[in-house]
Amino acid sequence: MNTRHTPRPGISRQDRLSDEGLQRLKKQLQSSAGISDQVLAQWIRRYGKDAEALILESGRELPSIDMD
Repeated sequence: MNTRHTPRPGISRQDRLSDEGLQRLKKQLQSSAGISDQVLAQWIRRYGKDAEALILESGRELPSIDMD
């Protein structure tokens, strides 16, 4: 039995910053997954105005973001 953990790559930065990433955000917002404001702020930092628009469309308020 092999007990070694073989690391596998996650989602590449290029894929995270694509339309596919925004579709994942939209799906999470539609599922009412209870996304925290901190996580929403990360989406906004990564995707900017596109993420803000999806968040507002979902009926959520934009989290306050400290950009410092």
